[in-house]
Amino acid sequence: METSVPTSRIALVQMTSGIDPDANLALIDRALAKAASGGAVMAFLPEMSILLDRDRGRSAAHITREAESRWPEALQEMARRRGLWLHTGSMPLLADTGDRRVNRSHVIAADGSIRARYDKIHMFDVDLPTGERWTESANYAGGDVLAVVETPVGMLGLSVCYDLRFPELYHALVERGANIMAVPAAFTVPTGEAHWHVLLRARAIETGSFVIAAAQCGKHADGRATYGHSLVAEPWGSILVDAGADMPGSGFTLAFADIDLAAPDKARGAIPLARSRTMRNIRL
Repeated sequence: METSVPTSRIALVQMTSGIDPDANLALIDRALAKAASGGAVMAFLPEMSILLDRDRGRSAAHITREAESRWPEALQEMARRRGLWLHTGSMPLLADTGDRRVNRSHVIAADGSIRARYDKIHMFDVDLPTGERWTESANYAGGDVLAVVETPVGMLGLSVCYDLRFPELYHALVERGANIMAVPAAFTVPTGEAHWHVLLRARAIETGSFVIAAAQCGKHADGRATYGHSLVAEPWGSILVDAGADMPGSGFTLAFADIDLAAPDKARGAIPLARSRTMRNIRL
């Protein structure tokens, strides 16, 4: 007699966030309603879900310190009303001290309480072959604290977008108990086409973890274009769901995945990377 595999359903919200926070919040609320009706216990939003605007002067009118911001409270109310756990993707806030900004994620429980915060550590400072230049560090300060939080779908390690390129971060999250990784993102089209799928699958394989990556998609009001393809990679490296890059008239794409809660232990048992990782003891 077969034993049923314990699973938890999650929902990824793919969207084209713009420069109007109220419009973005209204869209998120509609998406979370569908996530809840579809049986999800937890929903994941993309990076900069509430405001995506590279114009520093224009965006400054909306960005405050978290204690003064209405955005976390609005998302807490949505989670509570829908009975969902929520990973907020990230949002721009003023740092708790000083005049720099932070790119901050929150994990909110179904009762509306904030269970974890994470400030993106690695800043996206690049000069791409296409001529695009991004200097996130000009406006944002990187965080310096790792975050792992217990959720209905596992021990969730937090990261944001460009963090994806630093495998040592994910190894450190595993050492702190993570077996599922959140990677909300707003990947550019050229970097997405080249690296998105392979990096997410690599992080899943090398850590024996689920990787959940909700992404921005399409042409945005601030002039940028993002790659989309929100996806879930399971611990053996297969992609469970990929939302693609087409955005419907609703303004969001919702992708569901059923998470096998036993899969990380199975993958890590088959290939015990943590036990085999001996390079840390070798003097170079």
